[in-house]
Amino acid sequence: MELVTWEPFAGLNRIHAHLNNLFDSEWTNGNGVKKNWLPAVDVLESKDSYLIRAELPGMKKEDFNLEVKDGTLILTGERKFEKAAEGVEYHRTERISGKFTRSFYLPEKVKQDAINASYRDGILEIHVPKAEEAKPRQIAITVN
Repeated sequence: MELVTWEPFAGLNRIHAHLNNLFDSEWTNGNGVKKNWLPAVDVLESKDSYLIRAELPGMKKEDFNLEVKDGTLILTGERKFEKAAEGVEYHRTERISGKFTRSFYLPEKVKQDAINASYRDGILEIHVPKAEEAKPRQIAITVN
């Protein structure tokens, strides 16, 4: 008589493996490189403005675009996959490449025509100034 160990989660583990294979093949280009990605973004607010910082390492200014359309700030771009030179092959690829789009809904009380951006050391900084009526103001109190 052969002794068989009972594994109560064996079926669940097989389903998990199948789902991982499905998502890996769906979201990668076959080389293990993801097709779509989103750059990491921080959004900060001060009393005068908003600041959006996006990480775009290894990209040139020409690789991405920034526009305001219908009250939405839209950052789009593409980081291209670097092919290996002739006679060289990748052993591992972890850097993500592909197209991306990030959208940010702007509050009504911002100066859309005064938005400016700067790019340095792989970080895009977008400054969105608030309109005067959106800034907090001190209200004088009178005593009667």
